[in-house]
Amino acid sequence: MAEEKNMDKIDLEETVADNEATSDSKEKKEKKSEIKKLKSELEEAKKALEAERAKAEEINDKYLRIAAEYDNFRKRTQTERKNVYGEAVADTLGGLLPIIDNLQYAAKYSAGDAEKVAEGLNLILGKLPETLERMNIKAFGEPGETFDPNLHNAILHIDDENLGEGEIVEVLQQGYMYGERVLRYAMVKVAN
Repeated sequence: MAEEKNMDKIDLEETVADNEATSDSKEKKEKKSEIKKLKSELEEAKKALEAERAKAEEINDKYLRIAAEYDNFRKRTQTERKNVYGEAVADTLGGLLPIIDNLQYAAKYSAGDAEKVAEGLNLILGKLPETLERMNIKAFGEPGETFDPNLHNAILHIDDENLGEGEIVEVLQQGYMYGERVLRYAMVKVAN
């Protein structure tokens, strides 16, 4: 019986060892499966991270390009603004230089005949409205017009029943407009 007990003990130990080996094998398989699964998740996470990095780099590149374009636009606009101002001054002086030249010629001959000097000045003044019109500058403020406080500056007032209400009687200094912008208000004498 002792032999049988030994045999049973050995069988039991072998069964326990087999069970432990089987459970170790199952645990190893489960661990391997879990490791495999974690490695797969890690690879997916790495791929997702790379995709997000690529998107971030693309967005950063777009941002840098837009910032560079804006900076170039700002510099170009600044340069154009400076050039436009210079061109406007040159155009204005180009239109006024012939009149200035004629006034200088008239000043040289002012000791001569007073009638001829007056005639020359009238010719010069006759060219001035034409020059101003080419620059889109219009003169305003004529006797007979109705007083408009947005255009005229009334510095004298008279009462005359023969004239209408707010009628301009005399223009002491003509007004000028550039488009819709008043450059100088007309100084006028107004009736009633």
